[in-house]
Amino acid sequence: MRDLTLLAVGDVAANRSDLTAILAKAAPLLRTGDFVFGQLEAPLSDRGDRAAHAKLAMRSPPAFAQVVAEAGFNVMSVAGNHAMDFGPVALADTLVHGEAAGLTLGGAGANLAEARRAAVIERDGVRLAVVAVSSILPAGYEATETRPGCAPMRGFTAYEMIEHDQPGTLPRIRTFPHPDDLARLCEDIALAKANADIVALSIHWGIHLIPAQIGDYQREVAHAAIDAGADIVLGHHPHILKGVEFHRGKAIFYSLGNFAIDQPQAFDPAIMQSRSFRELMDLNPDFDVNNICVLPPDTRHTLVVKAIVRDGAIVEVGFVPAWIGDDSAPTPLAPDDARFAGVIDYLRQIGASQGLDADYSPDGDWVKVTPIGA
Repeated sequence: MRDLTLLAVGDVAANRSDLTAILAKAAPLLRTGDFVFGQLEAPLSDRGDRAAHAKLAMRSPPAFAQVVAEAGFNVMSVAGNHAMDFGPVALADTLVHGEAAGLTLGGAGANLAEARRAAVIERDGVRLAVVAVSSILPAGYEATETRPGCAPMRGFTAYEMIEHDQPGTLPRIRTFPHPDDLARLCEDIALAKANADIVALSIHWGIHLIPAQIGDYQREVAHAAIDAGADIVLGHHPHILKGVEFHRGKAIFYSLGNFAIDQPQAFDPAIMQSRSFRELMDLNPDFDVNNICVLPPDTRHTLVVKAIVRDGAIVEVGFVPAWIGDDSAPTPLAPDDARFAGVIDYLRQIGASQGLDADYSPDGDWVKVTPIGA
């Protein structure tokens, strides 16, 4: 049996006249994969009413479904903080358009049971199950027994005073996973593992736009997921890369960063005048509203996860470094491009700052990732 390849990337969404352009440079690499995963960040619809509390309401034209499929994607998560930006009708459209384009979608549905259902694809007799959930959930975006939405993996936040006798000093931030959501997630992973060779957890989570930092709840959820049977954890949402960790020999990519996603003003031309966007800019001093790419330079670093599957198991894991240009389109990098090493150095730096245990070894046109000392 030949080796199979799992490729995975972060956020994907477009709202432009030429939809194919945003994936044109990455498509030749993506098409080499057998299992090709991405986070579908915006609903695929031209219908629905904007959610009143959406900070940035996003949606991509329905035609983007076919563009994504032709670029090489075959399995995607729709569990995220934009899935319900235009209500249940746009979510329903997304599932219909995705299926029509040949995409297998997971993480959201007409009710909680549908949202929890793993997205399963098979290649050469090997089955991959993607269990997709979201921790980033505006009010009402989570699915219930009777309401459409995303499969939830919520977290709680507590503020611990460090100096109790010093009013006004900054607290320590503690986060904890929602126990019922975590229990359901572990059940779903165990069920998926019983019916598939490989289980990937796709999770929309984390601290957006702030370099390196990982929430306490993220580590707890990731470790529990692997203990339940997940073979790899694919995190996204923060819009920048975060470090990589290993638990029981399984890789946890805390954030895959942006991949092929248009700038905020492509979805809402007035967004930069909003109070919510000004508050977002306070998180990272490197926003540049005078540039075509307004997001901080850190968001330009990205990657394509590459996992080698042999005899129904992941035997090697790593990534192909990539770079996002002013046109928001990702370009996979060649080893002789200085930015190739720049992505590796960035991951080493942010990983070390969080005490993560990944080692990065360039190997031809990709970078193998292993536990330090392995």
